[in-house]
Amino acid sequence: MTKRHIALLLSAAALVGSGVAAAPPISVSVPLVHLVRSGQSIQKAVDAARPGDTVLLMPGTYHQSVKVTTPGLTLRGTSQGTTVLKPATTKPTDDCGSRGNGICVVGTKAERLEDVTVSNLTVTGFPRAGLVAVGTEGLTVRHVSAERNGLWGLAEERSRRSEYRENLARGNGDAGVFLANTITAEQGAVDTGGTVVADNRLEDNRIGVTVRRLRDLTVAGNHVTGNCAGVFVVGDENKPRAGALTVRGNLVAQNNKYCAKTARLPFLQGSGIVLTGAEDTEVRHNTVLGNSGTSPLSGGIVLFRSFVGAANERNRVHDNALQDNAPADLVDQESAKRGNTFRQNSCRASKPAGLC
Repeated sequence: MTKRHIALLLSAAALVGSGVAAAPPISVSVPLVHLVRSGQSIQKAVDAARPGDTVLLMPGTYHQSVKVTTPGLTLRGTSQGTTVLKPATTKPTDDCGSRGNGICVVGTKAERLEDVTVSNLTVTGFPRAGLVAVGTEGLTVRHVSAERNGLWGLAEERSRRSEYRENLARGNGDAGVFLANTITAEQGAVDTGGTVVADNRLEDNRIGVTVRRLRDLTVAGNHVTGNCAGVFVVGDENKPRAGALTVRGNLVAQNNKYCAKTARLPFLQGSGIVLTGAEDTEVRHNTVLGNSGTSPLSGGIVLFRSFVGAANERNRVHDNALQDNAPADLVDQESAKRGNTFRQNSCRASKPAGLC
């Protein structure tokens, strides 16, 4: 028996002798860091992690996908430039990769997955999305580069209180950032509880950021350039209506790339900020420059009646700086009776005239 064991026994005996019972041991769960090196399985480390743990990806290129279902988990690389996820070199058999995605953060319809963080890495070349979140609460995505993915850079549905900050989404087939109530079903807008898309660079995508059928969300301080369209706020006739959003403090410049028409939209080119079928949305303090095209959706800030006939109502376009947008800096295709207001914007041309 060591001196340490003898000391512990004497201490315990003294406590008992004095009538003071020894306190039971306290079980403390200490968060762990699971290191993954290039060539190792990210999924194995994620599956072994417990809530609160961090899976740290060391520098290297990982040809694999990963699905996160553990609450409170942090999946982190060493930096966007040194930790890179790409598609598997053989046909993927995992659930996330087989759907064409890089990182999947997934809850259930019955219970949202809470407080997951993904940061400091690159996801590139995946057929569908670099990162997709479904059924999450309090997701944080920060310092992630999502480049040249087939559909979306960063995407989510059925999620609340997300934060997308200081990311780069570039060269993706559809939206750099795509947020929706549901991706496939026709349903009314969902209240996000304050989701934020802020301080990101959104470049050379079809659309910089798309917000579809959502409420209570902020798009702020983003640098949106070189896309076919900058910011899309999309609603329709479903109830509740999309809206009650804020689009503020963004630089939306020269989104003049050409994108062919789809089943849902005409060709896109030269659209800065577009509201279609939205209500009670505030568009303010944005700088909107040089967005020029001949699409029905072209212009600096555009209010466009949705293709299913849903009007924009009670939106406020105030205190924006617009220049060199065509066919006009401000375009309002709605009736004056819809309650949309344009005030204190710095601009030269509008359709109809008199909005500047």
